[in-house]
Amino acid sequence: MFDHVGIQAADVDAAVRFYTGVLAPIGVVEAMRFPTDDGPVVGLAGSDGEPGFWLSPNVGGGPAREDHLAFAAGSRDEVDAVHAAAVAAGVEVLHEPREWPEYHPGYYAVFLRDLDGHNVEVVTHQ
Repeated sequence: MFDHVGIQAADVDAAVRFYTGVLAPIGVVEAMRFPTDDGPVVGLAGSDGEPGFWLSPNVGGGPAREDHLAFAAGSRDEVDAVHAAAVAAGVEVLHEPREWPEYHPGYYAVFLRDLDGHNVEVVTHQ
């Protein structure tokens, strides 16, 4: 549905470490990096290699607001592996992996809090 999504981070390098570490089980890696006067702008990619998720500096340092980002997983095992990576990294888990029948049968997801307060979901519909 989206060509790409971008969010701002207080510390882009820390955010890159968070996302590439916690989302490694679903293949998220750093794909591109551009220096700017305000700090790096970094594109992360999944298994297709295309940078579809971008992190940029929070220029001006204004208050962050919570965004919701849902990343696709290929299986429940991948969702569980993301949860395990998050727990190992000391990440706040908002909702442990489970099926969410209120959304639809087979909706299986974990919800995490990133370093800038965003609600990060990893979901499979299988």
